[in-house]
Amino acid sequence: MQSIRLLSGIGDKGPACIQLTLDDRIWLLDCGFGPEANAHFDPLWLERAEAVFITHDHVDHIGGASYAVEAGLPIYATAQTAKALPPAAKVHLLPEQGQTVIDGVTLTTGRNGHAMGGVWFHFDLGEGFYYSGDWSEESDWFSFDAPPPAATAILDCSYHLDDVPQSQRLEAMHALLDRVQGQVLLPVPPSGRAGEMALHLIRRYGPESVMLDPECQDTLRAALSSGNVSANANEIAPLLDRGPMEQARFLICDTPNADGGAAWGYVRAWHESGRLGRDAHVVFTGHMTAHARGICSVPGGYFQRWNVHPPLRDQVKMLKRLGAKRFAPAFCTHPEDYLVEGLDAEVFFHDRVRL
Repeated sequence: MQSIRLLSGIGDKGPACIQLTLDDRIWLLDCGFGPEANAHFDPLWLERAEAVFITHDHVDHIGGASYAVEAGLPIYATAQTAKALPPAAKVHLLPEQGQTVIDGVTLTTGRNGHAMGGVWFHFDLGEGFYYSGDWSEESDWFSFDAPPPAATAILDCSYHLDDVPQSQRLEAMHALLDRVQGQVLLPVPPSGRAGEMALHLIRRYGPESVMLDPECQDTLRAALSSGNVSANANEIAPLLDRGPMEQARFLICDTPNADGGAAWGYVRAWHESGRLGRDAHVVFTGHMTAHARGICSVPGGYFQRWNVHPPLRDQVKMLKRLGAKRFAPAFCTHPEDYLVEGLDAEVFFHDRVRL
């Protein structure tokens, strides 16, 4: 029997982990941790698993990989994603665009528009099974490849029924940045929206207004050399060897929730000096953990979404593109709301679904 089951990542913005059963074999798709600190990877999910496939290197998709490495399991990932794995990982490289035959099953991968080296998975099983991981079709930095048809799909629905496109998000971001005075810290995942935010800000405010921390510089330097980002990406090249950061208005820093890295250093220093909320501000743009929400609860902390997941219109478009008959809305808190959306595809949750 060929079937899928969502072990985690359904009903909350929690760790991604999907069980794919192929007769007597079990494969895991993603092995995440978080993003909340108490959202752990459960080692029991590895029981009887023979291989792990990872879509991209963000912690809620790769954070539990150490357990797979300790178990000696082969891990399938792109070269970029593999850089985030422990050194002892038994890595089998996947192309960012192409097909790989694994134990007689054809796996097609394509760029997901969300992260460096990030891909979606399409397994040639049944009438086709598609797992998006995280994805976006609105990025000026990352490329997105359209997948082949699939009757069964697990889709990134992190934004739930929110249908606001990136164009409106940018208008709101401009209004906020134009209103606040002084420096603005933008905490980001370096392999995620760091590049596209830098690209947008230098176009609007000039290249001298933007600085990247060393972690972002290293990651984006690798992105430009990879050739797997948009043709416009080279516009950020002047930022890759610039410093010190204090000279710029916009500081793009790791980590996305300012709970570590340079971002946390700036927040702590600004708070202690009394600058936070006066001439220094923090703008979060993605999913916020309790730590980030705490910063936003005081003067100088803001939230303004920058789309890195699909709005509802793109979720619906994807279902039509795939010709999906059934799908699971992953990574949102109320997947049952999709039951009343009038979508053509049947909605499923935790139950095992045959392919």
